[in-house]
Amino acid sequence: MKKITSEDMLKKNIMDLVLPLAEVAHVQTINPLEHVLLVTMKTGYSAVPVIDKDNRLKGVISHAMILNGIASTERYEYEKLSSSTVEELMDTQVPVLKSSDTLLTAVKMLTVRTFICVENEDGIVQGVLPRSTVLKYLNHYLHGLSDERIQQL
Repeated sequence: MKKITSEDMLKKNIMDLVLPLAEVAHVQTINPLEHVLLVTMKTGYSAVPVIDKDNRLKGVISHAMILNGIASTERYEYEKLSSSTVEELMDTQVPVLKSSDTLLTAVKMLTVRTFICVENEDGIVQGVLPRSTVLKYLNHYLHGLSDERIQQL
């Protein structure tokens, strides 16, 4: 197997690491909150992208957002899970990568998120870039370096 050089790493096309949209668990704005819980519980994710019928990113919704949304001062109002929709609670201020962005840009954004959605130049979601995938790629790169070089990083 060929060692990855630092030049290779910096030039890496992030689309080589992106999980295609067809393989990504996601929800729509009109879905009830209980649907989000079903999707996330079955996939093991704590957050999922909210994508419209035209494959445009609308936001992200997470377990924490749902729990905060159904919490009152005295109890969780579980009945809201079927009567409230994703659109009411989703975070619409989410970072997005363009398919032409560099791996370095992706790494900076992934320091505080477990995944970032990737759009083409027309704003159509192509998939997500999971932090775990980038870490695996970087791990492969670092194992190709000598111990001396790693200590210099």
